[in-house]
Amino acid sequence: MSTTEIILTEKIANLGVEADVVKVKRGYARNFLVPRGLALEVTPATLKRLNLLKAKRAEREARELNEAEDLSRRINKLKITLELETGETGKAFGSITAADLAERIKKELGGQIEIDRHKIHLEKPIKDTGEHEISIKLHHEVTAKLSVNVKARGAEEAKPDEAEEKKSEEKEKGFKAKPKAKHSTK
Repeated sequence: MSTTEIILTEKIANLGVEADVVKVKRGYARNFLVPRGLALEVTPATLKRLNLLKAKRAEREARELNEAEDLSRRINKLKITLELETGETGKAFGSITAADLAERIKKELGGQIEIDRHKIHLEKPIKDTGEHEISIKLHHEVTAKLSVNVKARGAEEAKPDEAEEKKSEEKEKGFKAKPKAKHSTK
């Protein structure tokens, strides 16, 4: 198959960003990219437009960086408290995932800003209580730190004295496992 060189006018996933000169299959360029205005064929006239595209790209990247830094400052100030369902022994029923954190951040920031759950770096879902610091990669140059406090919810944690009292009550009442009756096959 033959390829051709094109200049991208917009950011295209897995291909490049505006002002990049890339090689693609001729049919992809002719039938998809050029008719939709996503790319230009490489000619002397379009090479002159390359400087305009580079300026557009620099402006977009600067805007994205400023937005990421602003969002990072807002996230760094947040102190989120989440509840995790636990049993009497403190064992967690379920976990807190990146999707849960993304939803909570959106709610805390007023719902206007949505963070992709893939940008939230969790090595594994949170399954224990206490303070956690989670990093969020907002931009290739900007990383925010989110402070999350996880508290237990559900069954109240049994105090050691209460647990001993329950065991002694069971012994006094004579709770014992009954022996299984053997069945005769006659």
